[in-house]
Parts: sequence; C-alpha cells; structure tokens
Amino acid sequence: MLRFYRFRQSTNVERVALVLAHKGIEVESVLVDPDDRANVIAASGQDLVPVLVDGDEVITDSTRIMHWLDERFPERPVFPADPQLAAHVEIFIDWFNRAWKREPNLIADALDAGRGEGEDLDRWTRRLQRRLDLFEGMLTGREYLFGEFGAADCAAWPFLRYAVGIDQDDPWTFHKVIHERMPLQDRHRNVAAWIARMRERPIA
Repeated sequence: MLRFYRFRQSTNVERVALVLAHKGIEVESVLVDPDDRANVIAASGQDLVPVLVDGDEVITDSTRIMHWLDERFPERPVFPADPQLAAHVEIFIDWFNRAWKREPNLIADALDAGRGEGEDLDRWTRRLQRRLDLFEGMLTGREYLFGEFGAADCAAWPFLRYAVGIDQDDPWTFHKVIHERMPLQDRHRNVAAWIARMRERPIA
C-alpha cells in the first residue's frame, strides 16, 4: 500500500487527496506534526508535504505526485489525453503555482512579520480580488475549470475554497489571507457554485 505523508489542513495535501479519492486508491496516511517533521524528513530527505512513498520510490511535490498517480494508475485520469488541452492544463497549473500563489504568500509573510498595512499589501490584495474574475470567466458555462473534473480543479480548489469559509481552529495565516482578502462578490456566482460542487467530491 502507498504511504501518504500529510499535514492537517494542508492545501497541497488536499490536491493529492482529491486525486486519490477520484481514482479510488487506498493509502496509509502518516500524519505529520508541522512542529516535528522528523518522520517526513526520514522518509523523503526534506520537510515538506505531501510525500508519497511506493516501496523504494519517493515522490514529493503535489503537482509531481498528481502526474505520477496518473501514470501509475491510469484509470480515471485527471490530466487530459488530448495534447492541446493537456498543454492548457499544464500552463494553468504552472501559472497558479508561480503567479496566483505569490500574492497570498507575500501577504502572509508580511502579516507574520508584523506588517499589517502598506501600499504593497493593498496592491497584492487588489490583484487577488481581480483574479477571481478570471476564474469566473473560466467557469462560465462549465462545471469545472476545463470542462470535466481534472488536475486543474484539484490544484486550485484547496486554495480558493477559503474564499467562502475557514475553520475556527485553522492555524495557517495563508488560509486567513485568502478568506479575508479575497471574498466572493455577487458577480462570482460561477466560482461559488464550483467551490460548492468541489466540496461534494470525495477526498482521501
């Protein structure tokens, strides 16, 4: 059985957990304490989750793990077979990882450092809010980001879901930034429906 190293309330872990449930793959979950990461370091040589272990093979990074799962378990794929659509999905996930996540990370770092105000924070917040309009456009006439459920939805939903709610015991500043600085407006009905639709999907 695959071994799956995870934190509670980890967005990157939830990406992989959505794929695992979609494919019906059973795993042995190893819960990692964010304040004591010795077990994940021993397993993978680094301290980030998620980590997936299959015998002697160790796979790190949520995007790499999603690809590996599609190759190892090709039934119910999450990456498109069509080369053109597959390229669009890859570009989207790369944009999300490199560009979309930049502002909430910068804001969270500033808040954790005690810098709660300033022009930079205002600019980053406005950019986050404008990007909701991009998602609204992508979801016009679609149930999922690229038509059918897939890797793009798994990559984005664990983050965007905080726009509509957050657990009271959630310790992560990053999640609070999304919740407080990227609220959905009336014009984001497609995004709200997609977040609710994704919430109904199984998750490992």
